[in-house]
Amino acid sequence: MDFILNNLLTLILFTPVLAAVILILLPREQDNLVRWTAFVLSFIPLILSVVLWFNFDPNAPGFQFSQKVVWYSAINSSYHVGVDGISLTMVLLTTLLTPLAILASFSITDRVKTYMVLFFLLEMGMLGVFVMLDLLLFFVFWEFGLVPMYFLINQWGSEKGEREVWRGRVIPARVYASIKFMIYTMAGSLGLLLAIQMIGAVSGTFDIPELFQRWTSLDGTLFGLPIGVVKAIAFWAFAIAFAIKVPVWPFHTWLPDAHTEAPTAGSMILAGVLLKLGAYGFLRLVLPLYPVEAKYYAGALGFLAVMAIIFGALASYGQDDFKRLVAYSSVNHMGFVVLGIAAAAFTYGATDPAVKQSANIALNGAVLQMFNHGLSAAGMFFLVGVIYERTHTRNLNDFGGLFPLIPVYGGILIFTSMASLGLPGLNGFISEFLVVRGAWPIFTLYTALAMIGLFFTGAYILKGIKQVLHGPLNEHWVGHVSEINRRELFVITPLMVLMLWIGVWPAWILDVINKAVAMVFNLI
Repeated sequence: MDFILNNLLTLILFTPVLAAVILILLPREQDNLVRWTAFVLSFIPLILSVVLWFNFDPNAPGFQFSQKVVWYSAINSSYHVGVDGISLTMVLLTTLLTPLAILASFSITDRVKTYMVLFFLLEMGMLGVFVMLDLLLFFVFWEFGLVPMYFLINQWGSEKGEREVWRGRVIPARVYASIKFMIYTMAGSLGLLLAIQMIGAVSGTFDIPELFQRWTSLDGTLFGLPIGVVKAIAFWAFAIAFAIKVPVWPFHTWLPDAHTEAPTAGSMILAGVLLKLGAYGFLRLVLPLYPVEAKYYAGALGFLAVMAIIFGALASYGQDDFKRLVAYSSVNHMGFVVLGIAAAAFTYGATDPAVKQSANIALNGAVLQMFNHGLSAAGMFFLVGVIYERTHTRNLNDFGGLFPLIPVYGGILIFTSMASLGLPGLNGFISEFLVVRGAWPIFTLYTALAMIGLFFTGAYILKGIKQVLHGPLNEHWVGHVSEINRRELFVITPLMVLMLWIGVWPAWILDVINKAVAMVFNLI
């Protein structure tokens, strides 16, 4: 047991690779064996994450379960892992959604082994970002996660739809979406890599806890420029890379295409975890490394967050494609995360206890919103996939009055939609309320404008429910639409339980988040 606890993060990080290797050794033609083996093996990181959760001490300062081994001595880069309350919640979210996404993928029939192997490699890439405390290896895992998702969209995405890309040349929409996803994220990562190299060269280390002290204390000139100018340039390199991944308006245009064309499980992970990498980058790197620059540009970041909330909601309301409606909703919901981060950044150096308390509340809400959106968005994309598998259409105008035909599915869709909406008693309400309450004294106008987006959130959620479940029954579907099955219930039930649990008793997760926020950013 001591060996497991001493190497817990390494085991969580690399057991998905072991699972991928085991799958590679299985016979290719045994699809059922591959599916069930992948599903069983996916529980190993989840079980280890639960062990991590119960052995984590929220009152202890700094990073826990730390492990550090020299990786590249010439540039002073190390394999350094550790977690605090913020990264712990993201590790738990990742390892929870992966088994559910694999179970949701049992309907995949084409190249099942390759598909499952890519999923495990994707899980490792995401986990690496959340546990890595070396800036260079953080970037390695950041980029690594792009590759499996690219192939999942490109090879197993929607078979329908084509896009004209250049002078009459037409390619499948899934290919277009995967290329756009890769280009956008890699374009942002280019500046991030250059800034990371510069920071490592100047500071003499890539170790993130050490950089919190060394990089922030630098003064004078650098490369013939005032250090403030250099830090501002590096700040924007980090901020743009993370803003694209969140995504924040106007860097969001890759997201609806990627979501719409990805397979159901790919959309679950893309919305549930991959979008959180950008927000996590703001929390882990931008605010601690660039507190002065973050405060100076917090107004601009807050403005982009509000635009994401408003335009994401309006765009979602305007969609007739059910999956595209849910995709734009992610822009809306992640806008609240960025608003909470911007509000906290703006209070750097504040001495007023009331302002510091508001910043603490906003940042708690932002982190909890990351977790909550992971649950509700994954659930919504899964439910869209369930109805699509039965009807082979996502056009809301093709549905209508299906509640009498599929009452269990209808009840689950309403429950999950209300969690996404932020109905009191469910998880979405807690996190969005905290962000709004915390941001109000700091960005009063922005928060008031964000309520426009909140209003249209209700509008697009109700539109989706109405178009699918209510109104006159479309007789075409009588006898052709079956109820949600047992396997699908096993996928959605854990998400529903957590949505209700957090909505009724959020203290179990907020206590861990709050103490990490307070210690890392010294907000209280």
